[in-house]
Amino acid sequence: MTKESIKLVNIEELREKWESSYNQRVNRHPERLKKFMTTSSKEIQNLYDPTDIPEDWSYQEDLGYPGRYPFTRGVQQSMYRGRLWTMRQFAGFGSAEETNQRFKFLLENGMTGLSVAFHLPTIYGRESTHLMSLGEVGKLGVAIDTLKDMEILFDGIPLDKVTTSMTINAPAAILLAMYITVAEKQGVSSDKIGGTIQNDILKEYIAQKSYIFPPTPSMRIIVDIMKYCSTHVPRWNTISISGYHIREAGSTAAQELAFTLADGMEYVRWAVEAGMDIDEFAPRLSFFFNSHNDFFEEICKYRAARRIWAKFIKQYNPKNQQSLWLRFHTQTAGCSLTAQQPYLNVVRTTIQALAAVLGGTQSLHTNSLDEALALPSEEAVEIALRTQQLLAHESGVTNTIDPLGGSYFIERLTSEMEKEAEEYFHKIEQLGGVIPAIEKGFFQTEISNAAYRYQKEIEEKERIIVGVNDFQKDEKIEIPILYISDEVADRQIRRLNQVKEERDNVAVKSALDKIKKAAEGTDNLMPPIIEAVKLYASIGEICDVLREVFGEWKGDQLF
Repeated sequence: MTKESIKLVNIEELREKWESSYNQRVNRHPERLKKFMTTSSKEIQNLYDPTDIPEDWSYQEDLGYPGRYPFTRGVQQSMYRGRLWTMRQFAGFGSAEETNQRFKFLLENGMTGLSVAFHLPTIYGRESTHLMSLGEVGKLGVAIDTLKDMEILFDGIPLDKVTTSMTINAPAAILLAMYITVAEKQGVSSDKIGGTIQNDILKEYIAQKSYIFPPTPSMRIIVDIMKYCSTHVPRWNTISISGYHIREAGSTAAQELAFTLADGMEYVRWAVEAGMDIDEFAPRLSFFFNSHNDFFEEICKYRAARRIWAKFIKQYNPKNQQSLWLRFHTQTAGCSLTAQQPYLNVVRTTIQALAAVLGGTQSLHTNSLDEALALPSEEAVEIALRTQQLLAHESGVTNTIDPLGGSYFIERLTSEMEKEAEEYFHKIEQLGGVIPAIEKGFFQTEISNAAYRYQKEIEEKERIIVGVNDFQKDEKIEIPILYISDEVADRQIRRLNQVKEERDNVAVKSALDKIKKAAEGTDNLMPPIIEAVKLYASIGEICDVLREVFGEWKGDQLF
């Protein structure tokens, strides 16, 4: 489609007349004479029409049809008319027993996929008995030390019928090994299990900071996981390339889009350089995006992401169309939730979830109303899940595919976001690539500047946050808070010590030595890690072996 094909007479003249009338009316309301902007501080004009379609815009190359290149309108032809998104509520707290009960509660109430939150010691590859674990056991996620914990976590949950996403990065290979082993103990072979490990270490250096090893050996581990799973766990998504934490750190929507895709491109280059064919691993790559407050900006971000990714992968000449797909999970914006008037968070989450659905997400987590205060209570998480179910079954948004496609505003903003992302790709390339850009502090500085600007707008009331800097209430709303007692840590430490007493420690030592040998050489790390996990070696023990070989990355080593 071109502007010439839009059969409108004197569109410029019609627009000029409308503008004149508009200005007369809006001048009557001086309180509304302000700059209208997105959450990312991008100025939005008053109206969009056919003249706003970019000159080089093409229906076939930039929009197309759902399930067809460039996948702007979605990767699946039928989208939600064929299958609803996976309702995957993120959960994890206390010990494996408590989280197992929460999983079962959510599954009984209609959740269709599991998503595991691990506590900080697991994320950093430390045992619950480590000095740095003091006060953190089970507080921000479930405590997992050995295979025994993982067996309890998934007790009574059929892993051949439920897919599981695990938010784990530096120790991702170890948690995957545990999951594979638990499935085997259930009688489910590794080629039958499905799910995702986040496994996105570049994002850790950029935003979340839960790295363990230096960048180069970390990338080697990721490639080893890709190679192993392509043969042995073919239904597993070997990496979830995450923009969520980049956005939570304060980035704009365009920065989230650009930095996430730049990381994804880097993973692709490493895998190809390691000898993998693009069709061998690209169909199992997935992405993880934030859904923030600006409804239209978020929708356009997802559309631009699919188009950029398809164009990038196309240069590798894939034979499998699914290699071109950008499949993604969405979580509503935790950083947008407020402790003030927390019930308003239900409304925020609903708007954000609707944007994710209209943007074509494959799975979705909706935050709970109390997450600005504590881990979500059972009542709050049920409301969050019901929000998704209401959207799916009552709102009508699943009735047609990509209902916003072709909107002048949507297509213009999508193209602008694509252009802004490409400008960032160019800057990253000039710095030598993703890892050199990380080492020079480029990403961190860009995010920091965006976060500062956003907060300044709030403090100067250029941006209204309801209940925070306007429409405040004096009375305090009391809501139930989930409390994790210290007894959880005591129980977890007792179990870990008991496992170490009862296991074959000679065999464990031998298995850890095999991991060390593989790390020192070029053998794939997954087989020896699986062997060690089956013998109940702990996450801390395995990570300590890898620390000994690879070293430990300190924050002050960055820029």
